[in-house]
Amino acid sequence: MPVTFESDGPIGTITLDNPPANSYDGEVMAQFADAVREAVAGDVRAVILRSASEKFFSAGADVKKFLANDVRTNMEMIRVSHATFARMAAAPQVFIAHIAGHALGGGLELTLACDLRIAAAGTYRLGTPEVTLGLLPGNGGTQRLSRLVGASRGMDLLITGRTFSPEEGLALGVLNAVHPAEDAESEVRALAERMARGPRQALASIKRCVHEGLQRPLDDGLRLERELIEELFASEDAREGLTAFVEKREASFA
Repeated sequence: MPVTFESDGPIGTITLDNPPANSYDGEVMAQFADAVREAVAGDVRAVILRSASEKFFSAGADVKKFLANDVRTNMEMIRVSHATFARMAAAPQVFIAHIAGHALGGGLELTLACDLRIAAAGTYRLGTPEVTLGLLPGNGGTQRLSRLVGASRGMDLLITGRTFSPEEGLALGVLNAVHPAEDAESEVRALAERMARGPRQALASIKRCVHEGLQRPLDDGLRLERELIEELFASEDAREGLTAFVEKREASFA
């Protein structure tokens, strides 16, 4: 199958495997939506999004399918992707993109929907070249990319459609880390394990503050922050974390 989900204890993995370039159409996006739904509904606490390809993370939407489809069909895929990416943002699980190959157009947008993006060093490219097709990044790229790197840098990448290296992606703020290729997989796994051991309610609250807060005026975002920190003060997460700190031991969150 082009998209699969599997769990290993508290860590889930969604794998893209649609040769040659992990491009997707409506059917593949529906499979991705199913995988995300399964991950969110299950017991995993961190989810790694990876590619089975050594060359491509994902080349994005299938351009030939876009050309052959009518507008209604193309927009149905866009609506599914928007709903799926919103589910990832609202989920308590931490989603981590492991990038080790070209992530272009909708492929980069898949990673932007994740909470963290960890890359392997390499000669591959990232970018949003949709403008060269007479389109815009319609799977959330105009919004998520600009929020990550700022309006000025985002506009540059979006209107030129230029691609960039993993190292530039790190400097821009698109990526959270770039590791040597031979270490990247183990680094991603270690990060996922750390997130899985973390305070689930606190992590979910942080995600909510960031994702919802950025869509609100500052005063409303701060109000949400106060509401959630009040809930956390009364939570088992905080009780264990604060007690462990005072007792000078590592916290053990449920």
